[in-house]
Amino acid sequence: MTPEQQEADVAQRASSDRERAEQLDNRRERVAAAPPVATQAAPQPRDTAPEVPNRGTSKEDVDPRVALLKEDQAGMFRRRWSEIQTAFVDEPRNAVECADSLVADVVKQLSDGFSSARRMLEQQWERGDSVTTEDLRLALQRYRTFFDRLLSV
Repeated sequence: MTPEQQEADVAQRASSDRERAEQLDNRRERVAAAPPVATQAAPQPRDTAPEVPNRGTSKEDVDPRVALLKEDQAGMFRRRWSEIQTAFVDEPRNAVECADSLVADVVKQLSDGFSSARRMLEQQWERGDSVTTEDLRLALQRYRTFFDRLLSV
């Protein structure tokens, strides 16, 4: 691939990324404009992102506000991705290796977050503390959101 073709490919990907960002912004605006859903607030574990109800299971119905990572973690991963994408022009092989490493780091962070939440519930059960149905509903909702995102293409 010539440098001109590589540059055109990177420009096309950047344009596609901008279009996806605009679509996500439009979804966020629609969600923000929707009337609030009345739910009883439940305490959130400190190590997890806040929950927002997921309204369905299709790609379009997955609520973009449900954060699976803390905002600062997501920002750090996005910055790393931007650096990798920029480096692709000069070092494509290294960029792909770095992308693999980044994806592994994100998956590990997600896995650690789910494991931490599960440990907190198990500790409550072991101590004989009451775990409310609402706590369990929110945990299951978070798993469903993650599952739906994994399967959406």
